[in-house]
Amino acid sequence: AVAGKAVFKKCAPCHSTEQVNKVGPTLSGIVGRPVASIADYDYSARMTAFAEDGKVWNEALLAEYLMSPKAMVPGTKMTFAGLKKIEDIANLIAYLKAPAGY
Repeated sequence: AVAGKAVFKKCAPCHSTEQVNKVGPTLSGIVGRPVASIADYDYSARMTAFAEDGKVWNEALLAEYLMSPKAMVPGTKMTFAGLKKIEDIANLIAYLKAPAGY
């Protein structure tokens, strides 16, 4: 998780681990949260459609998404190209599970 805090710097311009939305929705509590479920965030139509069958951001889904957001959800507002290193993805997810401790 400590290494994940460093990886999160790539996410921080658009996302927060606090209960506040920025350009993107808060990532606070994302692991285990239903996709596109922050009530006061305006998700793209594509992300809302992606969430329609009840998907939940578990570690496997997050890992796949973080590799290439636009490949998983074409038309998403997220412009980030993705993380290429599996280790960075694992570290980031570990950090997102408990950011306050790091």
